Amino acid sequence: MSLKDKYLITVGLEVHTELRTKTKLFCGCANQFGAEPNTNICPVCLGLPGSLPVVNRKAVEYAMRIGTALNCEIKHSVFHRKNYFYPDMPKDYQVTQYDEPTCINGYIELPITGKIVNIVRAHIEEDTGKSTHIGTSGRITGADYSLVDYNRSGIPLVEIVSAPDMVSGEEAREYVSELRSILVATGATDGKMEEGSLRVDANVSVRQVGTDELGTRCEIKNLNSLRSLVRAITYEARRQMEIVEEGGKVTQETRHWNEDLGRTSSLRSKEEAYDYRYFPEPDLSPLDPTTEEIEAIKANLGTLPPKRRATLVELIGGTPTKSEIEQIQTAINFGLDELILAGIDRKVPAKLSLARCANEVAGLITNLDSSYVVPSHKILEVLVKESIGELTPTQSKTVLARVVEDGGVDVSALIAELGFVAASSGEMDQLVDEIISESPSEWERYVSGEDQLAGFFIGKAMKKSGGKANGKLVSKSLNDRRSQLQG
Repeated sequence: MSLKDKYLITVGLEVHTELRTKTKLFCGCANQFGAEPNTNICPVCLGLPGSLPVVNRKAVEYAMRIGTALNCEIKHSVFHRKNYFYPDMPKDYQVTQYDEPTCINGYIELPITGKIVNIVRAHIEEDTGKSTHIGTSGRITGADYSLVDYNRSGIPLVEIVSAPDMVSGEEAREYVSELRSILVATGATDGKMEEGSLRVDANVSVRQVGTDELGTRCEIKNLNSLRSLVRAITYEARRQMEIVEEGGKVTQETRHWNEDLGRTSSLRSKEEAYDYRYFPEPDLSPLDPTTEEIEAIKANLGTLPPKRRATLVELIGGTPTKSEIEQIQTAINFGLDELILAGIDRKVPAKLSLARCANEVAGLITNLDSSYVVPSHKILEVLVKESIGELTPTQSKTVLARVVEDGGVDVSALIAELGFVAASSGEMDQLVDEIISESPSEWERYVSGEDQLAGFFIGKAMKKSGGKANGKLVSKSLNDRRSQLQG
């Protein structure tokens, strides 16, 4: 029996998302990514004696928006000091929320599996600074020296803590993907994992099948990509299974994920709440939102991914396949669902728009700069031409690549430049006549009902036309001719 058959994996996630405020949580310093080190700092975010914090109202509003979008209860909350001695936190404590967080008891539904993942809490806290360890290892162990940038210190965060409801790295990936799309839709965060504005800590434990008591968990810190998330959870679960299988005991600790080596390593022993010596922050008043404020947040939240996803599911019709659900999720993550809806008004089939947006367009813009603006009207123009047969699927993909690269290009001029001139109806009829006459036995079998031979004829048409024939139109012509013979 394999280890996977003998053990169950349990995963809970802590997701930290930076809020899109103009200033930090408790001071007027700029909340700006990529600024020169230690330029966005002041006595408050450095914790200098005599400085006093003032809470950022917009950050509280964003936290309430996030909680509402995650189906949480919005509650009276209190700030606490969480004490610890890290070099990238100049005050030696972090202002956060402990036993009275702003948002509690929420949930999200995973888009592919339909599973409900419960959210224990979503609380407000300030971010730490950033340490850079100079040396071959890139970590403090073995570093020649370390540099600290306090620009990030004090930036507002919301930490979203899930229940231990997930059972694999893939399920954790689905959760974070859906969570990120919801967070971005609220306008509270940009969700850019590559810039550190969305970071994930994973708590992983294993237990033998048939055992209800959860195993000892280990926390993997600061996973900054979905790929790392899946790999880290998979590796850590396997490591723990092997320890238990050999008669050992898993030690509760915080572990570091090494992407290059593909493994976790011990970082420090896992602290408990009492180790942090929480106590109420004496310089900040509790937050006590009114019913009117909470209702105003709900009223102005906009359309969230679950409803946007339901709209696309209805448009494509029938029961969506797993692949289609994944395409829908991708389209929403990249904000391309509005383009698909616009295509409906131009008679572009939803499935065609969905496939092109999720596969071609999303893939092309994945690694582009964050300031890039999708040329939606130009992309829609290409999709219209494909849907009416002026472009073949292969040609459409080629044109889309150029349009995404240069949103100012004239689509019709580009098509002419590439030589993608659609075959006329007369040329199409002649082409179909030729491929039928060249393969009489295959045509006879097709007429008798062997539908799979349509692909054979389409392939011949594409070859004879140099790729200019539209496969859908060839298929329709073949089917029309067969119907006439049978009728």
